[in-house]
Order: sequence, then structure tokens, then C-alpha cells
Amino acid sequence: MEALIQEKLREIEGREDCRILLAVESGSRAWGFASPDSDYDVRFIYVRPRESYLRLNRLRDVIELPADDVLDINGWDLDKTLRLLYKSNPTVFEWFSSPLVYQTTPFAETFKSVMRCYFLSKSSLWHYLHMADGNYCESLRGGTVKTKKYFYVLRPVLACRWILERETPPPVLFSELAESQLPEYLEDTVRELLELKINAPEIQMIPRIDILNEYLEQSIVEIGELVRQYPKESPRDWEELNSLFLSAL
Repeated sequence: MEALIQEKLREIEGREDCRILLAVESGSRAWGFASPDSDYDVRFIYVRPRESYLRLNRLRDVIELPADDVLDINGWDLDKTLRLLYKSNPTVFEWFSSPLVYQTTPFAETFKSVMRCYFLSKSSLWHYLHMADGNYCESLRGGTVKTKKYFYVLRPVLACRWILERETPPPVLFSELAESQLPEYLEDTVRELLELKINAPEIQMIPRIDILNEYLEQSIVEIGELVRQYPKESPRDWEELNSLFLSAL
């Protein structure tokens, strides 16, 4: 599969006249709880030749390949990535911190050293809180639920708790988040759920776990109150991001 992914990335560079600066795995494989039939969520950052950024009819800043049951590949232009980093978009931090890297460059390493300076706790907290609340309301209120949906709520809840405690970007691996932030009384429950998730199909349905639902509901309310009280933060200026962009060109 990795050879196929590398082939697809080379095809993209040739067809789109771009250079891929970073390509990583995102989603459940990067988070450490993929199911046997989980697809591969490949995400990449690319840069085009300088002239393409001087056009009046600018090219689209996203490249997407048609997804199938195995591969889901898409990427962002560097200028889009830097604008999102300025706003402390958590997805940027997750991509550049993924433990599964398919392609990298010296530029990507320089980017990582700069991005921490643009992390804003409050905007990241809102991102993960909305993710947790939306997934909870959509997927965990029935009598039976998909196993994977618990992790789509639990992971952002624990990410919020990490940020509230440390004011740094949360780790990508679920195991690191759980070790740091999961209450002790839920450890056995979540361990059993994780084993089920990684050994069962994506569509696996289970009865609702009341003790976990109660924790998630209470956490979403509690975190929401804390985020609303969180002091406003000011982003840094654009100087370093402009320099990064020019260096890539």
C-alpha cells in the first residue's frame, strides 16, 4: 500500500506541476485505532511554481483525487496551509505531527519549528469542542452505536483537556492522550472498546455504554463553560509565514 501511495504522489506532482513538501497519514491510522477495513487517509502539502501565484486566474488551492474504499488522497496548497496556520487551525498541527509520514522535505522540518509559535489555545479548544459535540449529538444518542464513533467524540474531548492543562497542541496518537487525560475509572472500559475497534469492521455496532456517555456529556458541558471563560488570544504577525512561503518558492 505504501508503494501505491508513493506512486500516486508522484503522479500528482507530474500532473499538477507541483512539489509535495509533506505527505502523511491522517484519520484513524494516524490516531492509532484503525479497523481492519479502515481506508488510508493520505494528506499532503504542496507548492506550485512561483508564476502560478502571480496569475489573475489563480488555480484552486486544493488537490483532490477521487476516493474509493481503500484510498482517500487530497492536499492543500502551501499558501492555504500558511493562512490556516495563522488562524491556528488544528488540522495543520495534526498533519505536521502525524506519526505516519510518506514523504517529507527539509522545508517541512522548518515549518514544524515555526508552527508552535502560532498555536492559539482558545481557537483550538473551540475546534475540538465543536467536533466532540457534533459527533456526540449525531452518533451516540441511540440505543446502539458504531464503535468508532465513541473515539470520534472521546479523542477531541481528551484533546481539549490536554490543551486546558498544558496550552500546547495535543498529541496525534490516541494512546498518548488517553494516558495523560483519561480518568482512571474509564481505563478498562476504553481499553476494551479500543480492542474491539481495531479488531472489528468499521460498521461494528454495539450497545450504548452509559458510563462513557455520561462522562462525554458532562465533559462537553464542562469544557464549553471553561472555553467561554478562556482569555482572548492575539495571533502573531505574518512575518515568519511570509518568509516561509518565499523560501518554499
